[in-house]
Amino acid sequence: MDLFTIMELPVITVREISHKGKARLKLEFEYNALLHTELKKIPGASWSRSIRAWHMPYRKDSLLLLLDTMRNKARVVLSKKFEFQESGHHTMLHPVANTAKRPLNPELIDQLEKFRDFLKSKRYSHNTVLTYSDALKAFFAFFPDRSFEDYAEQDLIDFNNHFILARKFSFSYQNQVVNALKIYFREIRKISIDPELIHRPKRIKSLPNVLSKEEVKAILDAPENIKHRAMLSLLYSAGLRRSELLNLKKSDIHSERMMIIIRKGKGGKDRTVNLSPKILELLRDYYKVYRPHDWLFEGQYGGQYSEKSLASVLKHAVEKAGIKKPVSLHWLRHSFATHLLEAGTDLRYIQTILGHNSSKTTEIYTHVSTKSLQNVKSPFDSL
Repeated sequence: MDLFTIMELPVITVREISHKGKARLKLEFEYNALLHTELKKIPGASWSRSIRAWHMPYRKDSLLLLLDTMRNKARVVLSKKFEFQESGHHTMLHPVANTAKRPLNPELIDQLEKFRDFLKSKRYSHNTVLTYSDALKAFFAFFPDRSFEDYAEQDLIDFNNHFILARKFSFSYQNQVVNALKIYFREIRKISIDPELIHRPKRIKSLPNVLSKEEVKAILDAPENIKHRAMLSLLYSAGLRRSELLNLKKSDIHSERMMIIIRKGKGGKDRTVNLSPKILELLRDYYKVYRPHDWLFEGQYGGQYSEKSLASVLKHAVEKAGIKKPVSLHWLRHSFATHLLEAGTDLRYIQTILGHNSSKTTEIYTHVSTKSLQNVKSPFDSL
């Protein structure tokens, strides 16, 4: 994009404000429907009626995500140089603590660019590229005076002990750091340092959250808006991930074959799932009212429906249904799989429908199914 085109882009000015007692990044710009649509896609971005503006968490990852989202769509102008307090919580682009303030020398910057290019060439997702690159940058910045050619096995051990473990990062982020370093040393450096020296943390084996059929029905019946009811019902009826639902286009619904094509699901894989006759009837009623142009479910101003809005739809449905549990969109997928298993569906078919690579991932639903447990009688009953 040339300089003249860039100067013609709308401008978003970012300012620091205090909103409801919390530090936030306020986004100021003249009304633009496209920018509103893009902002809805950013986790943590909110519209405030009181200040009549969009705002985001006062965090480095939020600002970087805004810059990335608005590339070639708007010019983001900072009202000042922001200083962020780093924290250990997991975000899309995880903070690299105090190491983020240490500048990298040119050769390390070059190594980081090669690493990003490699990940992109291997078709890693955008979020994974950001997270893995940030992890490698943290490793480089942990040894600010070291040439990348001088890294030794002890450096991996020190980084693990004094950065990863010392800051008590979440399991998921620790695992991402290990993945990033393994890929870098194996694919970019092609040297004999053993990345296994960074021991992976033990995974917390938590069971999936499952709703009863009665609870699911109450949630799906709650929305008065037919679009909202159709979205939640389709999520449950086909066991979809939220991204898979939002990425559906009208052409992906094959009523003549009673199938739905899921394109580029997790891992970039396509698959097909059954189309429920009741869902087809609901979708036809929805289509008569909304007439979507491209995406099956579109936002208020057109374009793809946002994840944030979908989560809000579920939240209101759960509240209206009178359910006090912290239900998330993924609970509907867990409930779908468990209810299939309890109905006698073979685990192999459930694995295919859900798009799991390994049967071990699907087998977790056997631990929450009540079908087998109901046949087990406590010895207490025979006393």
